[in-house]
Amino acid sequence: MLAAAQHRDEAAFAALWHDGQPALLRYLAVVAPDTAEDIAAETWTQVVRGLAKFRGDEQHWRAWLFTIARRRVIDQGRRQMRRPSISLDTQPELTLAELSALRSPDAADVALENLDTRAAIAVIARLPPMQAEVIMLRVVAGLDTETVAQLLGRSPGAIRVAAHRGLHRLAGLLVEAGVTR
Repeated sequence: MLAAAQHRDEAAFAALWHDGQPALLRYLAVVAPDTAEDIAAETWTQVVRGLAKFRGDEQHWRAWLFTIARRRVIDQGRRQMRRPSISLDTQPELTLAELSALRSPDAADVALENLDTRAAIAVIARLPPMQAEVIMLRVVAGLDTETVAQLLGRSPGAIRVAAHRGLHRLAGLLVEAGVTR
């Protein structure tokens, strides 16, 4: 599938996108909740530009995808530091009807709500940033410990410790929230 996508097979690329996009959005919802969809779009744009030059198997491809996304998150943070955004508090308030007219439901949001994924992501986002990012990369993105260690610039041991502590803390948060199963 990967090789076909590299040779501009649209169906193969669509399969890669369908495989990677949900996990990518979930990861970005934790590490960059306000700009997740924008960063995902930037990530896929860079994937399209560099796919023909990519070398590796499917596991390496997923690592490459999340490496690109993480770099886009860092870039976005730098841009926000250079150009702070204007507070919405200074903008005139819109009525509920006006807001409804501006926004139609997003299909991805509807799917996430149906699967209670958004609630799970909200709980994970309450973890310390390093633990949340490690859990999202290990569990949601399906990357191995060594790949996550390379991606985050940490040792595999530090990644295992962060995952262990994050999962332990996550269990406590779920108990607090009344989730028993």
